[in-house]
Amino acid sequence: MTKKIIRNIKKIYSPLDDFGIIEEYGRCTIFIDDDKIEKIINGDVEINALFLEDYEIIEGKNLVALPGFVDSHTHPVFANTREDEFEMRNQGMTYLEIAEKGGGIKNSVLKLRSMNEDHLYQLSRKRVSKFLEYGTTTIEGKSGYGLTVDDEIKMLRVIKKLNENLELDIVPTFLGAHDFPTEYSDNHRGYIELMLNEMLPKIKEENLAEFVDIFIEKNYYTLEEAEEYLSKAKKMGFELHVHSDQLTNNNGSVLAGKLGSKSAAHLDFISDEGIKSMIENNTIFNLLPGATFFIKVKNYAPARKIIEMGGKVAISSNFNPGSCYSISMPLMMSIAAIEMGMKSDELFWAATMGGASALNRENIIGKIKEGYQADIILTDINTLKDLPYMMGINPVKHVIKKGKLIF
Repeated sequence: MTKKIIRNIKKIYSPLDDFGIIEEYGRCTIFIDDDKIEKIINGDVEINALFLEDYEIIEGKNLVALPGFVDSHTHPVFANTREDEFEMRNQGMTYLEIAEKGGGIKNSVLKLRSMNEDHLYQLSRKRVSKFLEYGTTTIEGKSGYGLTVDDEIKMLRVIKKLNENLELDIVPTFLGAHDFPTEYSDNHRGYIELMLNEMLPKIKEENLAEFVDIFIEKNYYTLEEAEEYLSKAKKMGFELHVHSDQLTNNNGSVLAGKLGSKSAAHLDFISDEGIKSMIENNTIFNLLPGATFFIKVKNYAPARKIIEMGGKVAISSNFNPGSCYSISMPLMMSIAAIEMGMKSDELFWAATMGGASALNRENIIGKIKEGYQADIILTDINTLKDLPYMMGINPVKHVIKKGKLIF
């Protein structure tokens, strides 16, 4: 049956196009045809029994309907967890110190290279399927733990297979420029040329990634390397994301704006120049409060300044084995409220329309609106303020993905 009704909904919250602006409906009914929202009726509706025979009924049971969360920055495919590094960090070591001792990204690279594609898929499927339980219906999925032609392709093929076999939508991003592999530690130029001349053409040929990303940071990629690499990737037809200003102020955010990147992420040490560049070029500020909390940087992105200057913000989990092992968007909202001073309407917009905008899908997902994809979560909240307030409590009771009740 393709036609469905969600009835007895206590309230609907849906973001509008302007950042932080929310539309609110009272008691209402949502009509779904196949995978799209067909109609929303505000107020109590009397529906005769004959009419109902043509529809599958989903009971809202006085729950609050929200669009599914859009997590626009994750690293969901990896071979090993890194709980030892978590403990090392909690005993006083920094992220960079752990990386210099062979931890960090290189640790994950070593393990992933030794794992075959099927095993990697099975491990990743188990992890990724849990996003839906927390109300996340679309994620971005990055590669970046292979750093060879074969291993990066392996990761992207796993992401493609997950996308084909799970209800969750995954937008694929190539992050070969996550680090320099050990075998190219003295030949950065050689690895960049490998990505440009072999990896990107093969990825484009197999249609394995929509976006290209890079980690601009001390001991990783320089601003000059990033500009050359991203400019060439853009000419090849890829959209851009940027990891920027996470541990130091490196002005990657300025470059993100200059190149028209869809988003720049982390931004804990962003400058005013970077904020202005991103706003002028409509680049989404993708804030990752869980990562800042997890690795104990204690320097959160200046969300209030960004918002007051006119920036549009997304909130993402940055789910990965090293710097944020969490898939809970409500938890990310709690941390952003406490540490960044974000308001509940801003957080809600950032977790829905913000993520959709960062992924070029703001006209498809991120709203409860006629014609939009029917990605809807039914939650046990009274107001949007409950989302950050209920820290660590999952408010999601039902998940409808593309019109199908899946949880």
